[in-house]
Amino acid sequence: MDFSTLFAFLGAAIILTLMPGPDNLFVLAQSIAQDKKAGIATSLGLCTGLLVHIGAAVLGISAIIYQSTVIFSIVKFAGAAYLLYLAWQSFRAKGDPFTLEQQNAQAYMTLYRKGILMNILNPKVSLFFLALLPQFVNPTQGHVALQMLILGIVFLVQALLLFSLFSIFAGKVRKIIIGKPAIAKRLNVVQGVLFTFIGIQIALSKQ
Repeated sequence: MDFSTLFAFLGAAIILTLMPGPDNLFVLAQSIAQDKKAGIATSLGLCTGLLVHIGAAVLGISAIIYQSTVIFSIVKFAGAAYLLYLAWQSFRAKGDPFTLEQQNAQAYMTLYRKGILMNILNPKVSLFFLALLPQFVNPTQGHVALQMLILGIVFLVQALLLFSLFSIFAGKVRKIIIGKPAIAKRLNVVQGVLFTFIGIQIALSKQ
């Protein structure tokens, strides 16, 4: 692959990553509700999930999902149900105080797993890569699958870097909010609303 294609893809990837979406909101919600490390742990999970979708696009599995309404619907509604479950947990915890106590390793691992599961259960991510990657592949250069894999890894790396920056920014916002008890007590509700929004967005997504 030539560098001009890689740079063009990188530019497109950055723009797409910066656009508001389920992954961005999920990272911001965890960073504000807990801390920046929680957001980074979530980001690592989301990007690990991206590996599954990148592999699916490279191997042609995404095309199968796109062609099967049943498979698409099963994955879609499973993902929506998971997000609504997280929203329900947040609403149950409304009014609980937030502190700046450091989370333990187990808590971060739980967030990492949540990130993986959320991304894997969003079929739109697979279809996104299925639609995006081929546009930057040059069949005349051969090794189409390898080109798609390289592009997928480039997307993953920039996504992880940007998500980490989101986490750091949201962590600073959290410190400001924690100093305002009236707002801090409503953070769980805000997080629940975000999860509900993401879940509904996934549930209403179309092939």
